Amino acid sequence: MRYRRVIALKDGRKCVLRNGTWQDAQAVLANFLLTHGQTDYLLSYPEEISFTLEKEREYLEKKTGSDREVELVAEVDGAIAGTAGIDSIGAAEKTRHRASFGISVDQAWWGLGIGRALTEACIECAETAGYAQLELEVVAENARAVALYRSMGYAEYGRNPRGFRSRRTGWQEVLLMRLELNAPWS
Repeated sequence: MRYRRVIALKDGRKCVLRNGTWQDAQAVLANFLLTHGQTDYLLSYPEEISFTLEKEREYLEKKTGSDREVELVAEVDGAIAGTAGIDSIGAAEKTRHRASFGISVDQAWWGLGIGRALTEACIECAETAGYAQLELEVVAENARAVALYRSMGYAEYGRNPRGFRSRRTGWQEVLLMRLELNAPWS
């Protein structure tokens, strides 16, 4: 799925939201490792990431060529500030209407509107792909992320009090959230 949009950030700089391509693999992988070390709210720790540069290239190319999945980058002044994507929950008839959403933004770029813009872009891509529902999991104490998702129409549908086990804080409650999309039944 192809996507490209230029937005203005809160500080006036331009940000390009676009597909991550194989040429971005090194920068995207570096951003992934960086962001996973900056916060305790993401799924994994940097040292758990086993993706090689070649696997990252293949992953980005697969997403760019897909009709139903996407991996987007937010590029500011030539740097990858964040990434977000949608993944199909499944190809079976009973689940092909559902997609999952994931996002990470480098802490140096927080507060400029990149998270909101990437979230909006992924919602648009999910609707274009024909999904009827977009789902995510978020650590309950991540108040900024929870507020963003709620402001965009996501509704909580469950909680897992032992969703994550943090090295730093122990058990983290994970909220399950979903967004009904304006796409036809796929």
